[in-house]
Amino acid sequence: MVRREYGEKIGSHLGKPIYKTITQFERKYVFDRLAQCDRDGCPLDQLNKDELLFNPGLIYRPVAG
Repeated sequence: MVRREYGEKIGSHLGKPIYKTITQFERKYVFDRLAQCDRDGCPLDQLNKDELLFNPGLIYRPVAG
């Protein structure tokens, strides 16, 4: 099971919360942008190195250390 810690809720998208930060595996990520998705899903080629995609199409980037 993946343990995640969520920061402040800053909005919502498709009925799901958008958190300012998410910490996972002792690494902190900050919300960056919405992914471009369609009925088949969200293409992963829109992610930059080290970015994470969370359902429903939220892209988080690592916080600079």
